[in-house]
Amino acid sequence: MGPKKKAFAVIIPALALATSVSQAVAGTASAQPGRTFHAPGDPTADPSADPTAEPPADPSAEPSAEPPAEPPADPSADPSAPADPPADPSAEPSAPAPPPQSAVKPGPRRDQFVDIRRAPRVQVPRTSRGGSRGVFSVNCGTNDGQAHSNPDNVVAAPGVQNGAHHIHDYVGNLDTDAFSTDETLAAAGTTCTNGDKSTYFWPVLRLRSGQDGSDRADQSRLDGNVGSIVEPSSVRLQFLGNARSRVTAMPPFLRMATGDAKSATNGLTNANALWSCTGFQNRGFTDKYPLCPRGSQVLRILNFAGCWDGQNTDSANHRTHVSFADKRTGQCPQGTTAIPQLRMTLSYRVPARALAFALDSFPEQGHDPVTDHGDFINVMGDRLMRQAVAAINSGRRR
Repeated sequence: MGPKKKAFAVIIPALALATSVSQAVAGTASAQPGRTFHAPGDPTADPSADPTAEPPADPSAEPSAEPPAEPPADPSADPSAPADPPADPSAEPSAPAPPPQSAVKPGPRRDQFVDIRRAPRVQVPRTSRGGSRGVFSVNCGTNDGQAHSNPDNVVAAPGVQNGAHHIHDYVGNLDTDAFSTDETLAAAGTTCTNGDKSTYFWPVLRLRSGQDGSDRADQSRLDGNVGSIVEPSSVRLQFLGNARSRVTAMPPFLRMATGDAKSATNGLTNANALWSCTGFQNRGFTDKYPLCPRGSQVLRILNFAGCWDGQNTDSANHRTHVSFADKRTGQCPQGTTAIPQLRMTLSYRVPARALAFALDSFPEQGHDPVTDHGDFINVMGDRLMRQAVAAINSGRRR
């Protein structure tokens, strides 16, 4: 029996003597103060989380006049028994629970597949004399045979298994999963031929009529992601310059996300998908899957922010510490500095037929092409980053 319950048991007989006093002061009883629940952050900030919060108390409800009574002491309990033992401080904390399952929205729709020749032209700012024209390329493979894939997102939902509710392809760092840290990433191997240990990942593309033979097929089906995963025929990772200035080095372990995995419901504010076809890179869709002519492959072009606030390697929504240059002028916003801009270009051989293929997505996003996105953690190392900056600023391509 705890100390509170023992004391309560002792004073029960005295309560009767205090009845008249308690009746005299009953009107002074105060309500128990309510708890305040803080809602989680902007859902656009965390493309992998489905937070839930307890609803706030009804402000029109009558407050309780008395706090809830403590349950009476158990007369059969041993008064000499010790209180419940404290938790073992050496025990490992359990992993955070995955976000709650959302209802699966049907998709994609037939009208989301459109001939690439109907796509709008892509606007590219002209590089000025003071701009940086070079390109630094990294070859990290295509994740052959799905050797490194999982439904985690260490950038948006660290420590949460199946935090993405869709499968990601990874190239580069071999350690990347929900529990990766700066230390484990720095100590890991890489698929990149130049020793770059950075993490590059994106949601997989599937043939809808195929079969998923992976050990994650059951969970993927629950999340609404069905069909056989298509390995990219090529993955190009390029770091580009800025149209108006030279670039400076990225800081180690800079984290970035591009696009919004929930933009089908969040809106287009952070949507940054670009769907195109080989031979038609001057055209592209944000919210449509392209139907490519014979001999042309589907392209997913994921452009990351190229301007940095100069201080932070991450932010609460994984966006505000970096920003995009002006689409018309290429100028970085005031107070930011240009850094090498990452571009991922993924190529796929898929049928040029409506509903034949679709992007993995959160259950409630319906495989909408506008939800395409990518993530990056810079573990390039100082020496390799210096080489990238030098190549970009000197106008070389390597």
